[in-house]
Amino acid sequence: MKKADKYEKELEGAYDKGELVSERPSKTEKDKFKAAAQATFVKDRRVNIRLSSPDLMDIQARALEEGVPYQTLIASVLHKFVSGRLIEKPSRLTTSSTRAAKKRAAG
Repeated sequence: MKKADKYEKELEGAYDKGELVSERPSKTEKDKFKAAAQATFVKDRRVNIRLSSPDLMDIQARALEEGVPYQTLIASVLHKFVSGRLIEKPSRLTTSSTRAAKKRAAG
């Protein structure tokens, strides 16, 4: 388990002091959140795709980095892409497929 960063320690301290107050959503908000969650997480179709071994290994490594199963990560990325919410952030990993692509582009 990773160590808490400064922000997380501040949150924990505020929680311990009772400074954080939980606000309960209204019934309307709860219903809206519930409907959104149900629409997002219904998985009623199966898709098979072929990936290169290096890409799959990179996906599995990123999933491990994020703490989620790799198939869940793939589904999440696809969902964010189709809903227009995909925001890329650099990985702490130096991926082999990225290195290969840069070499091909430079060469």
